[in-house]
Amino acid sequence: MTRKRLLAALAATVSAAGLFGAVVTAEAAAPSLSATFTQSSVWDSGYGGKYTLTNSGDAPSTQWTVEFDLPAGTTVTSSWSSVLTRSGRHYKVTNADFNATIKPGGTANFGFTTSGLGLPTGCTVNGSPCGGGAPTSTPGTTTAPTSTSTTSEPPTTTTSVPAGDVVDVATAVELQAALAAASPGQTIRLAAGTYRGSFVAMRQGTAGAPITMTGPATAVLINDGPSGEAPSCPVPTAGWDSGYGFWLYGAPYWHLKGFTVQESKKGIVADNSHHTVIDGVRVHRIDEEGVHFRRSSADSVLRDSMISHTGLAQPGYGEGVYLGSANSNWACHGNSGGVDRGDRIQVLNNHIGPYVAAESIDVKEGTADGVIRGNTFDGQGISGQNSADSWIDVKGTGYVIEDNTGTFASPGTFANGYETHNPATTPSFPNGCGNVWRGNKSDLGGIGQYAIKITSTSKCPERPNVVYASNTVSRAVTGLTNIPVTP
Repeated sequence: MTRKRLLAALAATVSAAGLFGAVVTAEAAAPSLSATFTQSSVWDSGYGGKYTLTNSGDAPSTQWTVEFDLPAGTTVTSSWSSVLTRSGRHYKVTNADFNATIKPGGTANFGFTTSGLGLPTGCTVNGSPCGGGAPTSTPGTTTAPTSTSTTSEPPTTTTSVPAGDVVDVATAVELQAALAAASPGQTIRLAAGTYRGSFVAMRQGTAGAPITMTGPATAVLINDGPSGEAPSCPVPTAGWDSGYGFWLYGAPYWHLKGFTVQESKKGIVADNSHHTVIDGVRVHRIDEEGVHFRRSSADSVLRDSMISHTGLAQPGYGEGVYLGSANSNWACHGNSGGVDRGDRIQVLNNHIGPYVAAESIDVKEGTADGVIRGNTFDGQGISGQNSADSWIDVKGTGYVIEDNTGTFASPGTFANGYETHNPATTPSFPNGCGNVWRGNKSDLGGIGQYAIKITSTSKCPERPNVVYASNTVSRAVTGLTNIPVTP
């Protein structure tokens, strides 16, 4: 073959290859994820870390998995907005239900805290290098990282606070000291900022001189626990961190106002703390339930507050508000004849949801005579786990449930707006009886069967449940209620 013919053949081959390459490299729209690690705060023995995932592709990503290694001496102690598993020093983190989908140009994130100061290495997202950013120091360095965050734990070891009617605090250490020294009539005032730690109040207020803790919504309490060996029943114990965002224990007559609790095992827990008032708080991004009145924390009030994104770690236990305890837990939480008597609790004018994974309000057996009024329930994201498929499950007795507004939209599992159940207990109580519904507006989204489903009428012959005609329903599969309506 002459040189001229050879060159012509080669040119034809190159041209064909180029054409073929143009055809085969045309790709369908696809997501492209990267993940960037940052530190949100640093303290002497650990840090708070966060990965932000970014989709720079041209199609949504519907699930993600981030994997990384931590050096010897550093372990993850808690995590949120994700499902985390560990094998030795290797960690695998997958999305939670609510942040699985990342739209083109969108982001999602998850966080964790550590014991130890070593930084992540070898990051991959869906099997590919994370590529969106490196740790804040070279992997393998033995120098403790530093942080420019204004919310880092302070180096101070101050353990006392000035006496007075108002105690101003601006750090986690100052808040812990103020809680330990609180006295009737005192106000603990939080400055804006992040308070990371274990916050337990065990000092008692009085009817005439309650103890108040107040702060703006930008005062954020985070508990990175739990850690240590837990006692058989929850009680403040040296060496154990409950993981609760704020815990009242044997502390009646407290008023909690304005601040935020997030990224904790449980949000706000009141144990044996009657006459607690929770007013205008924000509780969200919680592993289990948002607010729990437990161990006969009777005569308490939750009002004008917002609760969302609960049950991130245990959806079946992600109630927005939990009144009392199941009879299976009375051995721990019952202190009035064996029953957790969270009686006469009022839940007023709150916004609960979306992505409250269990019921917006779970009213447990053994409780009585509460009021649930003026609330807004957004059922989107309810999980259906552990029988969670309604805004409210009423197993208590004598509740007035009125003037609430409930809606449901996918995703989620939804059976009925309000339900009653009648669990048997010893000693016997008329559980799930004598409750009244009036003036409630229910939009069941074309999925829910009844606005108000009364499970049994035969178990409440002396104290029947009553559904008034002032209740309304829209987009119900079946109707308003399964019992006769009272005019």
